[in-house]
Amino acid sequence: MEHFMRAALEAARNSRDEGGIPIGSALVHRGVILGTGHNQRVQLGSTVLHGEMDALENAGRQSADIYRESTLFTTLSPCAMCTGAILLYGIPRVVIGENRTFLGEEALLRERGVEVEVLQDPDCIALMEAFIAEKPALWHEDIGE
Repeated sequence: MEHFMRAALEAARNSRDEGGIPIGSALVHRGVILGTGHNQRVQLGSTVLHGEMDALENAGRQSADIYRESTLFTTLSPCAMCTGAILLYGIPRVVIGENRTFLGEEALLRERGVEVEVLQDPDCIALMEAFIAEKPALWHEDIGE
């Protein structure tokens, strides 16, 4: 499991290094990473490519059976949009790096039967805290405040 969160964290760091928002994700099926992604709002001027959405996009089109057997690893608690994608595709498990800097729709995920595990990973926390302190306006734009 640590390997998959490290892949998501590496994607988040790539986003930061590109001048973007440091949130990363990895979609994993039966121990194989199907796709990783990171927030691309700044880099591509995208309105929807959060880390989770980018990972799903990079994993490519999958059958419903694949999604129903997958785990989504994400460095930060999923927002309402990303939660909607998780529910739409029936992804049964989400592993979250941290939810201290942002608490997304974890309650909705659990309510809908998704297994949610929060790691409170120190590296994920430190990455987001540093970003929020450095670029608060961009952070608030990203979360819709």
